[in-house]
Amino acid sequence: MKKTRRPSPTESPLLIEIDPEPIPETLTAMGGVPLVVQTFRSLGLPASVRQQVRVKERERGYDEATMVESFVILNAVGGECFDDFQRLREDPGLSDMIGHGIPSPEAARKFLYQFHEEDKIEEAKRRRSGDEIAYIPEETEPLVGLGLVNRALVQELGRRCPDQRIATVDQDATIIESRKQEALRTYEGERGYQPMLAVWAEMNVVLADEFRDGNVPAMMDPLTVAKKSFAALPETVTTYYYRGDSASHESGLIHWLRDEDRVEGPKGFLGFAISARMSEALHKAIGKVPEEAWEPYGKPHPVEIPECAEVSFVPGEKSEHKDTQPLRYIAIRIRQRQENLFADGSKVKHFAVVTNIREWKAARLIEWHREKAGTVEAVHDVLKNELAAGVMPSKYFGTNAAWLRLAVIAHNVMTALKRLALPAELLTARPKRLRFLIFHTAGRLVHHARRMVLRLATTVARLAEWLEALRLLPLRV
Repeated sequence: MKKTRRPSPTESPLLIEIDPEPIPETLTAMGGVPLVVQTFRSLGLPASVRQQVRVKERERGYDEATMVESFVILNAVGGECFDDFQRLREDPGLSDMIGHGIPSPEAARKFLYQFHEEDKIEEAKRRRSGDEIAYIPEETEPLVGLGLVNRALVQELGRRCPDQRIATVDQDATIIESRKQEALRTYEGERGYQPMLAVWAEMNVVLADEFRDGNVPAMMDPLTVAKKSFAALPETVTTYYYRGDSASHESGLIHWLRDEDRVEGPKGFLGFAISARMSEALHKAIGKVPEEAWEPYGKPHPVEIPECAEVSFVPGEKSEHKDTQPLRYIAIRIRQRQENLFADGSKVKHFAVVTNIREWKAARLIEWHREKAGTVEAVHDVLKNELAAGVMPSKYFGTNAAWLRLAVIAHNVMTALKRLALPAELLTARPKRLRFLIFHTAGRLVHHARRMVLRLATTVARLAEWLEALRLLPLRV
């Protein structure tokens, strides 16, 4: 018996109907960027920029808030230079999604040029005394305004997270290498810049930043950044701490931290721990610590033996007043398990931490102080290697200072997005992770019946998370 032949699919009619009306469609490779933009706007930053940042009047072009938002987008998606604005302009759907055009590289460059004033540089040079070489210029008015925008961001984020009542400020400088002729040599010998940042450790946001030339030592006037950082904290914070490396072991800063009636700062006790500079007198005091006083701290190390001990030490420096209780010094001793020598030929390395916190055991305080390596140093790494702060775009000091501050604002906007609206497992996600999961998601913009709908190439579960994020980020009115 002959088998019946199965019909070929090609013999069947088409399964679709063609709509006689064309539907305009626009594609985008950055379908997740609206979440960044919604965060920026939900925090009230457009109004803050409009109020605080005023550059020279322009008859046409983008307003300041549009420019700042565009720089935040550039950082979020991985742009590293002015020319990368052109890549944003080439995405056909990006401007439609966010409701405004993207500035050209030249427009963005001209905008940041207005943050530089050569008179500020010359004035700082004239203020130098004696044989001083380094100087820190006063910020221009637009740059100050940009700093106030970041302060408003932090305070609004704090208002939305009222349960976070503890603020630990971690302060540190970092080196940004640069081959520009105007870049000065750092203490390590290479050319570059050495900005200082202060981070709110519990919230992972930058409270304050100060752009500096490469030859400015980190211990030069750390108090200014510290004051700005504590001033940026929201009123919901009630308990304050400060951590710093040896650059913060500076008399003016320590006096300010110890003074419970401190000017331009929170009143009351402010606990701090700072790496002490190893003077000859301190080294001798550590040498007198009895062997039985040393105790191990931290997790066991396969090569080294870390130990700590209390040190009886009162320095004869200006950082101590006769009418105040002496600060507490805790010594750190590092030895090799196999009694090998360190690279410098020594058997033992000594360090010390100075603090006004007396109720914690030495081991706990040392471990707490070392946690700043995972906060401010991690933020330095993100700003330089995952955002745009690693390459300075201009020979002009003020332009570079604004470039860094815009990267800081972008970092804080993304932190706010994670903390306020994204799933908990993304709270520690770095920018490159957010790009992979969210920002660089393909999408199609469909214009239909006077509506614009974004259809994203992702899962239903992911879409549900994004819709919930938008709900959690209402616009301020």
